[in-house]
Amino acid sequence: MSKDAREWVWENSASKGNARLVMLSIADRVADEKCVAYATVPSLMERTGASRSTVRDALDQLVRSGELEEADDLQGPYRATVYWLPQAAHLIANASRPEGTPTVEPKKPDRNTPGLRRYGIRPRRELGSSLSKGQDPAPPANDTDRNPTPSRAGIRPVEGPESAPQNRSEPKVNRSSSSSAATLTSATDWEIDDETRSWAQQQGHLARLGEHGLRAADAKWRSYRAAWKPRTAAAWAADWRAWIAREHSPASSRPNLYALPGGTPAPTVGMTRAEAHTAALLAALEDPPGTE
Repeated sequence: MSKDAREWVWENSASKGNARLVMLSIADRVADEKCVAYATVPSLMERTGASRSTVRDALDQLVRSGELEEADDLQGPYRATVYWLPQAAHLIANASRPEGTPTVEPKKPDRNTPGLRRYGIRPRRELGSSLSKGQDPAPPANDTDRNPTPSRAGIRPVEGPESAPQNRSEPKVNRSSSSSAATLTSATDWEIDDETRSWAQQQGHLARLGEHGLRAADAKWRSYRAAWKPRTAAAWAADWRAWIAREHSPASSRPNLYALPGGTPAPTVGMTRAEAHTAALLAALEDPPGTE
């Protein structure tokens, strides 16, 4: 039936330019002899390639000319505007009537017109939150489809606040204030806490490396991690534990972790943290491959 409506536009419509393109776009969605179709401004913009203001001006021009009427008490999917082509409906209704018989005047469809629901056209609901006049409703998910929406099909807009979780079983995150968020720190600023030190003692790493060896391994770890991006204290603690677990015990055949080039041991006391890190880095460069 949309073919008959389009032919009426091509052969009988007085519209021109953008108005004719808009008229053809609406006629393309006509489903039956009632010559009723729904459309949104965004969908007409997409079909005609015209701007929003151009589409609105074309609709106003078509309504003033009488070739197009709005069915105010009807709405399409997603509260789309419902249009009626009265002159096309008149021509189609009388095209097959015998010559000499009285012409039929089609009635403008309203909420009592049967057969519209199977095309997705329903009586307009009076909602307190309905869109104000002139505001564009959201277009259907596939508004370029020429076939009208069948009854009981399509996706209805979901009611509820935009901030509600999509899955009700999904827990909300970030319940606490931003002040309780985990603080990021660098490896050089991270300090060994009591829990981490107890771990080293319980796992036997303190007895294996000794207090001096543990400090040396810690300094070497910090020198290697100094260039890494800041992490949380828990992340640094986990990485530090993995490092200590792989660290070798000090031995006479292996340079001291604090050793400087040439075999001269570095002082174990009186060093600043920066000096200790530098010494550990130099010692790491002297270590044989695979001893990290």
